[in-house]
Amino acid sequence: MNETEKKQDQLVELGSDITHSSKGNIYTLTIIGQVEGHQVAPETVKTTKYEHVLPLLAGIEESDDIDGLLLLLNTVGGDIEAGLAIAEMIAG
Repeated sequence: MNETEKKQDQLVELGSDITHSSKGNIYTLTIIGQVEGHQVAPETVKTTKYEHVLPLLAGIEESDDIDGLLLLLNTVGGDIEAGLAIAEMIAG
């Protein structure tokens, strides 16, 4: 798998991408639908899983190659549960 295919796969699977510019490297992470973790959502519902997001956030925090994080949160009705673990991880 070449670099372009890896980037496309990461964008489709995890909703994430790294943008490189003269100002630095920005990691963009998209959280769409309900955040699944405490309860399993039906397969017909678009979800983002805690177990995918939390390791990504930990890796971003520890990376010397990433200068910033852009988090795009698009949840159903402002899903308050979506923010708890993710907000704690970002604040940490």
